[in-house]
Parts: sequence; structure tokens; C-alpha cells
Amino acid sequence: MTRQTLARSAAGLAAVVAVAGGYAYLQKDMISRAVAAPVATATATTAPASGVAPVAVAAPMDFSGIVDRYGPAVVNISTTAHAQRTSMQGLPPGMSPDDPFSEFFKRFMPQMPQQRGDQIVRGLGSGFIVSADGLILTNAHVVDGAQEVNVKLTDRREFKAKVLGVDKQSDVAVLRISAKNLPVVQIGSPANTKVGEPVLAIGSPYGFENTVTAGIVSAKSRSLPDDTYVPFIQTDVAVNPGNSGGPLFNLRGEVIGINSQIYSQTGGYQGVSFAIPIDVATKIKDQIVATGKAQHARLGVTIQDVNQALADSFKLDSPSGALVSSVEKGSPADKAGLKVGDVIRSINGKPVIVSGDLPAVVSLAMPGEKVTLGIHRDGGTQQLTAQLGDAGKVPTKTASAKDDATKGGKLGLALRELDPREQQELGAPGGLLIAQVGGAAEQAGVEPGDVLLSLNGTPVSTVEQVRALVTKAGKNVALLVQRGPNKIFLPVRIG
Repeated sequence: MTRQTLARSAAGLAAVVAVAGGYAYLQKDMISRAVAAPVATATATTAPASGVAPVAVAAPMDFSGIVDRYGPAVVNISTTAHAQRTSMQGLPPGMSPDDPFSEFFKRFMPQMPQQRGDQIVRGLGSGFIVSADGLILTNAHVVDGAQEVNVKLTDRREFKAKVLGVDKQSDVAVLRISAKNLPVVQIGSPANTKVGEPVLAIGSPYGFENTVTAGIVSAKSRSLPDDTYVPFIQTDVAVNPGNSGGPLFNLRGEVIGINSQIYSQTGGYQGVSFAIPIDVATKIKDQIVATGKAQHARLGVTIQDVNQALADSFKLDSPSGALVSSVEKGSPADKAGLKVGDVIRSINGKPVIVSGDLPAVVSLAMPGEKVTLGIHRDGGTQQLTAQLGDAGKVPTKTASAKDDATKGGKLGLALRELDPREQQELGAPGGLLIAQVGGAAEQAGVEPGDVLLSLNGTPVSTVEQVRALVTKAGKNVALLVQRGPNKIFLPVRIG
């Protein structure tokens, strides 16, 4: 199976070969009214003689108004960094590492790294002006580590930019240039954005400046494997290396996101792009301007989506909410009374439909703020209050397991109890090592070496407990397993 990969839409310091230049900026005024509208739909005014109803003919969407008014606020960003260039001793002078004979020298001659001075690494990206006095938003990965950052406007003026701050966790960076009366974008509300709504991106893919691409919002509140903090807006807008940091506009000409990542198996656009919601980016920007850095709140839980099988296992009325698969000891969640197996259905009165809805709220809160959580536990509902902590320090835990097996139950699992040393390393008093997997458990994704922690929310430490719980369970059971440092619920259909 081909592994799916997520790639940044532009590596800030990756070496690129591109055409450099500027945009042409047309005006300085902010326009608050709608700036794009569909071309009038052509319809028949009278029914034909056959009596067939007239058919509306769809016309292409015209985005030229947005480009004319707000394109000048989109900038091109180029970066320069210096990296130590090394070579391996043992290759004759002038021999390329790609030369077929270089393998002989690599294998039979001693290899010692040698410094050969600085190597200049250049990168390209996009950004957009959010205040007339030169404040610019872009992606953190565009400028992180750069010694020089240059900004080009659409009137071909160039400025040295100062990096006010970089927040890697949200992938947001704030720049400032010394200029006045600059064109600015209009900020919108991602909360009012609807799936299926047309959107527009402006940026510099592969260095082709002031490139305009369009599509629709494919989904909201997407949680990505390596970016659990940001509830991304997913689109099918063509975004490629160089688009990073550029704006995502709605039909009213408002910026609703910063183009940040793409899903790709080739390194280029494959129809799935992700943007940071502008309300998250604006909050980070305000903190960086005020203090030079950003703070993030944290709850201290690991969560996952609830599918139908898990909803059946936990007796939920619908497959919605954020299922808590681990609670960090001493965290705000732990102090609030959250437990593994709880399903968070709301936060501050807002429904949590998918797990990404939870970090969408937490990400906009500050450390020390209190949130109200509506949870489902043991067939009933409760409300808990948690005081959010600071996301700056997150401890990690590891688990280990060894092989030896004792047969256990109709799940298709061979289980054995953990010895005291393994329990200590796991950091939990119970748990059973999964030594072999087959049948229903294997189909559900359980793997040898996983540690079974609970079944339908009930902690387990003996094979007999597992057998008893399976006997009482229905057609679906939810297994909480620990795999390395991660805890996940896996629904197993046994009926």
C-alpha cells in the first residue's frame, strides 16, 4: 500500500530555481462590498412548444473583481540562508558523487566529512499585507531559519523584511516592512464559510508570481497527523510550492485562510490543499506583535473521531464527538475529571461533531481560561469545567512489550499479562500485551505488540476480565490499545 504523505506547499528554505519578479498593484482602497459575483445565469424566458421546462445554463464564476481589488495586497517572499556545505574525503578532486566509479572510492577509501564553506540556500513563498503600515502574514516554514527575507510588492518595489515572530505550532509568521499606505486585504470569518463555497488563492507557485487559482471548500476542521493544533480548511484549489503563506479568499473578497499544506505523493498538487483558518492566524499575529511570541492553550488529552462502530460500542445516539483515548496525568483534563473513554460532545456550548472541532476552540483560547465540556460517560451526560494549561511543555511516554502468549477470547487475540517492569514502563497499573492477532481484531487494525488497556471503557489487567467483558458485549466492542507513545480506540465487530 502506498503511504500517503502531507507536504508543505513551499519549504521555506528549500533550494528552488524560479523566475523572480513583482506583482502590479492597482489601488490602495479597501473595498468592503462583495467583489465577485457569478456571471448571470442564462435561462429561457418561455417554454418551448414541446412543453419541456427551460433549463438553466451555468456560467463560469468571475473572480476578476477580487484579483483587481485585493491582488495588490498579495506579496512575493524570497529568503536566503547559509548552510555548511560538506564533502566526503576519499573521492578524487572533481569526481561527481554520481560517477559510477565514485562507489569504489566510497566503499574502499576512508570517508571523512570536510567543510567546504557556506552554501547559499534560497526559498520562495507568498504572503499578504494586513495593515497599511507594512504588517504581513505568511507561513512559519517560509521564513524559519532565514538570514534574509525580501518582500516584493506588485508595483515591483522590494523591501527587506523583519521577522517579528515565528510560531511553528500553527505555522504562522509575522513580518514587517518599512512602508506606508500599502494595500491591505479584508479579513473574513471562517466560521461562516460553508462546505462547497467557491474560494480563490493568489500566490507564486514555482515562482510564477501573481498566479490565481480557484476551487471550492472541500471540508472544514480537518485534523492532520502532524498538526493536531490547527483545524484546517480543506479545499481543491490548486496550491503548489511557492503558494505557501498566500491568502485564501471567499467570494466576498475576504481572506478566510492562509494556504499552508498539500496532500501529495509526488510533491505537487493532487487536488487536496489545506489552509490555516484566518481567525487562528490573526490571534497568533496579535500575540506576536504584542510580545514577540505566541502562547497556546492545552487540555492534555489525546482524541479521535467517533465512527459508527465506536458509537455502537459506547451506546451513543450518533457517531459524533471527540473520543478521549488518553488523559495526561496532572493535566487540565485530568484535574477536571476527564477519563479515557469519555466522548466530548460540546465545548462552551458549541457542538463537537468531529474531533477537530475541539482543538478549533482550544486553539483560540489562552492558557488559564476555563472551558465547559459536555461529555458522554457510561450511557449518561455530564458537564465538566477545565482550566486550560500552557502547551509549551508536553511530556512523552513510551511503552514496551515482549513476546509470550496466553490464548484469550473470541476477539482473535493472544494475550498475556504484563510483568511489573513492563507496567512501570507503560505508566499504568494494568494492561495486557497483545502477542498475536487474528480474526476480527486483525481486521480492525490491532497489531502484535499493542498493549490492550481497556474494553468498552473498562480497564483490563487479566485475560479473564477480557473474556467476561466480551461475553456481555454486543456486536461491537471498543478496544483501547497503546501503540508506542500513542493510545487509540479501535472498534472490533465480533457479531
